[in-house]
Amino acid sequence: MTETPNPVAFTPERLAKVKEIIARYPEGRQKSALLPVLHVAQEQWGWVSSEVMDHVAELLSIEPVEVYEVATFYTMYHLDAVGKHVIEYCRTGPCCLMGGEEIYDYLKQKLGIQAGQTTPDGLFTLKEVECLAACGWGPVFQIREKFYMNLTRERVDEIIEELSK
Repeated sequence: MTETPNPVAFTPERLAKVKEIIARYPEGRQKSALLPVLHVAQEQWGWVSSEVMDHVAELLSIEPVEVYEVATFYTMYHLDAVGKHVIEYCRTGPCCLMGGEEIYDYLKQKLGIQAGQTTPDGLFTLKEVECLAACGWGPVFQIREKFYMNLTRERVDEIIEELSK
């Protein structure tokens, strides 16, 4: 029986980056590179499918389940295709006490989607997260590395309008 080649492959530039990351760790410890390699994968494909996770496992010489365990544990990895802007909305107590429920309901209504869904134009995906460590500035959401704090309906309108351009 012949093996089918894996259709998933990093671009040459990203593969060079992956190899550089793996080289930071001693021989036999390449699993230590898993988190940053998953970031590179998500950077390329926008999310980490099972095929991508299998490819990462192969590159790191680890079992695919080891990649699945990590990718499914951290909310920063997207396991399904996502929109251009992934809104990670904090759903913990402090944000809720500061009006987070009302703002969250407004955001869902404004986008016309629920948690885990993407707008029909592919611009926004809404994702619930446990804590963004910005409890004093709630309600809060994050898009990539940027935090949007002290959210109000007006501020949500401004943010969505700006990102829709």
